[in-house]
Parts: sequence; structure tokens; C-alpha cells
Amino acid sequence: MEELMPSDEVKKTEFNSIELSKLRPFVGHEIGVSPWHKITQQQINEFAKVTMDQQWIHVDEKMAEEHSPFGKTIAHGYLVLSLIPRLTSESVKFTNAEMGINYGLDKVRFTHPVISGSEIRARTTLLEVIDVNGGVKIKYQVTIDVNGEEKPACVAQTIALILKKAK
Repeated sequence: MEELMPSDEVKKTEFNSIELSKLRPFVGHEIGVSPWHKITQQQINEFAKVTMDQQWIHVDEKMAEEHSPFGKTIAHGYLVLSLIPRLTSESVKFTNAEMGINYGLDKVRFTHPVISGSEIRARTTLLEVIDVNGGVKIKYQVTIDVNGEEKPACVAQTIALILKKAK
């Protein structure tokens, strides 16, 4: 395994094996911190259109400025949640795996709003590794930070299957 630290804010971990003996020492440790990503009003609007969730707090900038306690629109919690695979893939890699598949979630909490124009990043901690036929099942705790905010936007326990390359 090789760890790269290109800056104080980004932490990348690359696993060259999905053997339990190679992964278990990292259980309980933060293994990735993604770069910051700006959440734009365009992203929020597109997500609202696809999910048919056009609540004004997300899409009506004028009304949000006048009536929202945040003074601006906020991202949907599920938009933030849906970015987790992208954000974690920027900081945690399995080079000898065929693919990773989202398996599910155990617990999700939205603890702070993401105001339009804010930057978010994912911090990934390895919680559990279980051997399964053809690979491993991995549980992470992913914390979505909002740049400049003390409280995270989201804390989620995600589960992924990491499958071995066919021989």
C-alpha cells in the first residue's frame, strides 16, 4: 500500500491488494480526504429537475434570499449523499480490483446545510472489511465537510463490494 499526501488537505490511499490481511490494519483509521468541490446552483437545479424536488429552499434564489434562514439556496441532502462515491473515489483507490459496487448504507445523518456556492469534501474512515465470494465487502464512515463550517454536512456509513480481477 502506498500513501500520498499532496497537500495538508488531501489524503490519498492506494491499496494494491484486497486481501484481508492487507486491509484490516487500516480499520478504524482515516484513509482518505478528497479535494474540495464547489456546489453550484446549476448542480442543485439539475438535481432538483431529475428528482422532481423543486422545493423553493433549493431552487428559488430570490425567495431563499428573502425567507431562508441561510440567505441563499441549499443543496438537497440527497445531492450531497449522491456525491459520496465520486468524492471517495478521488482519495481511496483499489488498483488490483475489477470494480467497486455500491452495496448500501447503514446510517445517514444530514447535520448541516450546504449553501449554494459552498465547497465540500469527503473524509473516509475504514470501519469494517469482510471477505466475500470474489472480493471484499467494506464499510466506511464518510464525513462530508463544508469548507469554513465546524459541523459536517453529512455523516454516512456506506458499504461497497470491491471485486477481484478475473484471472
